[in-house]
Amino acid sequence: MTKEEEFVHLIQTNQGLIYKITTIYSSDREEQKDLYQEVVYQTWKSFDYFKKAAKPSTWLYRVGMNTAITHLNKKHKRPIGVSISDSKLDFAEEMSSDEEEKLEQLYAEIRKLNLLDRGIIFLFLEGKAYEEIAEITGISVSNVGTRMSRIREKLKKGVQTN
Repeated sequence: MTKEEEFVHLIQTNQGLIYKITTIYSSDREEQKDLYQEVVYQTWKSFDYFKKAAKPSTWLYRVGMNTAITHLNKKHKRPIGVSISDSKLDFAEEMSSDEEEKLEQLYAEIRKLNLLDRGIIFLFLEGKAYEEIAEITGISVSNVGTRMSRIREKLKKGVQTN
């Protein structure tokens, strides 16, 4: 398989992951498209440096999140999260209005977090272990644990006050 074919395969098999990254860091559809293209571009630029020691999805999370944070910092604007009605959550149809309201409250609180914490909770909600979150974000496992404790407290307080 050529380098180009490997790259296309990587992007095709991880389109959903890239989409999730773009939606957690922006709610504007045009900006999401721009960010998606920027993630693909940065992935291509760094594809030669991809070490097969890491799982492709782990590496792509790292490239995607770093690209999103850099992209947003360059624009000097605080990202706004995507509303639950705009997201493509399969289980949303099966939720009661009370459950949907609670989920929307949770998303609203997540949108208030700083960019790194938002990425950490995103990865946690994606089912990633602390070790993989540490590898993706470039912080230590103990730092991930500490941040997760603080994030949980912030989210708990925020949801309770609403």
